[in-house]
Amino acid sequence: MTSNFDARLNDLIAAIYPRADGAELSRRITGAFWPDGRPRRRRARVPSNNFWSEQDALVITYGNSIVDGVHKPLDLLRDFLHRNLRGTVDGVHILPFFPFTSDDGFAVTDYTAVNPSLGDWSDIRRIAEEFKLMSDLVLNHVSSQGPWFTAYLQGHAPYDRFFMEAEPEDDLSLVVRPRTHPLLRRVETAEGPAHVWCTFSHDQIDLDFRNPEVLLEFLRIMRLHIDNGVRILRLDAVAFLWKVVGTPCIHLPQTHAIVRLMRLLCDYAVEPVILVTETNVPKAENLSYFGNGNEAHVVYNFSLPPLLLHALQSGTARYLIRWQSTMPPAQMGCAYLNFSASHDGIGMRPAEGILPEDEAARMIDCVRGQGGLVSMRTAPDGTERPYELNITWYDALGATCDGETAHHMERFLCSQTIVMALEGIPAFYIHALLATPNDHAGVEKTGISRAINRHRWDYPELQARLDEPESDQARALSEIRRRMGVRRRQPAFHPNATQFTLQLDDRIFGLWRQSLDRRQSVFALHNVSAETVEIEPSAINLIDGEAWCDLLSGEWVAAVGQPIRLAPYQCRWISNRG
Repeated sequence: MTSNFDARLNDLIAAIYPRADGAELSRRITGAFWPDGRPRRRRARVPSNNFWSEQDALVITYGNSIVDGVHKPLDLLRDFLHRNLRGTVDGVHILPFFPFTSDDGFAVTDYTAVNPSLGDWSDIRRIAEEFKLMSDLVLNHVSSQGPWFTAYLQGHAPYDRFFMEAEPEDDLSLVVRPRTHPLLRRVETAEGPAHVWCTFSHDQIDLDFRNPEVLLEFLRIMRLHIDNGVRILRLDAVAFLWKVVGTPCIHLPQTHAIVRLMRLLCDYAVEPVILVTETNVPKAENLSYFGNGNEAHVVYNFSLPPLLLHALQSGTARYLIRWQSTMPPAQMGCAYLNFSASHDGIGMRPAEGILPEDEAARMIDCVRGQGGLVSMRTAPDGTERPYELNITWYDALGATCDGETAHHMERFLCSQTIVMALEGIPAFYIHALLATPNDHAGVEKTGISRAINRHRWDYPELQARLDEPESDQARALSEIRRRMGVRRRQPAFHPNATQFTLQLDDRIFGLWRQSLDRRQSVFALHNVSAETVEIEPSAINLIDGEAWCDLLSGEWVAAVGQPIRLAPYQCRWISNRG
């Protein structure tokens, strides 16, 4: 009798590789993910809200965001996590920690090794024993200087069929691109000239998943990560995985089927493995990676950063409220990953259709005024459009669109508090946690706009700043730690707790959160303006007769009579469980 696992796997194989020997490929897929007779679960994990809790949060960092020229960067990272973030975050996303040639790790040469300049697998395992570890599965492409592509050029099997080829005369006009360089790169192979597909750069050659050998190789890489303690796998640039000439080559059905296949394997893995899809695209496209609860466990809330930045620069949450009001709750067993900043820029595509072009232009002008840069992409019609804003999150909030520079730290802390309050799991990029300023020297040195937000802190200097109470770094980190300490004690901030977007003054981004057991309510109010705003308690339906407390200030709030006052950029979490 065919098991449920076998039946589902066979269906997925038929959808992805209809011409393959399904039984043989099924056997090889199972052997790649569970080699040497490794055990697997008899039944799939049932989707539930128990995968995470209100105590879950992530820090996002490069393996060498902190250096001292003496110790291994991964050792320094571990020390930083223990010294500064114990009790604040329980997970860490270490961005690609493999040998690479460009794009700060995303042009991988060897998926089986740790970059020796960072440390080794023992350092990765040690961090994984103490924090939930997220790693990158860089699926779409590999380095043009790595052994896979070298073997392709030399015609060596199986790599001679590992890379996506096309012809210059092919109709590629519909291809969705995040970059402006030519899509195809001409190379000389043992069989003659060929044109390989390069979605992101000419040093990042796209793999051809139409060849099942490519999928099998990545299943082996997944197993390697899991065996070394990784419990959260980030599927980098997964939306571009499958290509068909004459189509947009993004979000194709086979791509979703591959995500479902990986999810199926994770559901039967003995280890609890969570899949996160990285799809920096408009809302509906991003949400599609939840599937029917059978694709990603977690998706990035990519529309949040540009809309949050606009709200705090403009002083109105109108568009942030409008977007959040239309966001569905995550399905059972799924969650959003909320963040303001990441190692990449602030993506503008996820704001398309939400933020009017004139408002986006104001935001871009404001970012440029704070020393930021703008990266462009080529649209299908051949025009160039803003793709992302390159600036540190802290400096992006240095001024409003009206040029006001007061309340810089308050604006910044308001942004991070909103990230904490939203339905989902909060994630903090290390340079947001540390209020890192723009690294213009890094841009000048590398010629890469994203380097502005990828500073490497000298650890002694960083610790000296954190030991100085009035430094931007100490003020930002200490207050984020304090507010996260409050958040971690509130059941109403469970990633799947009920959320309702409040329709109040446009200057107030307000949420009602209710715990899964319905015992706790939190009215999370965030003033995104430089003005003092008053809200009547009746506007948020505070129940008379119950004791209401602002969890952030400790102040008791009356349900009748006295308005709730919010100073510029003040945040108040008003709860019936103080």
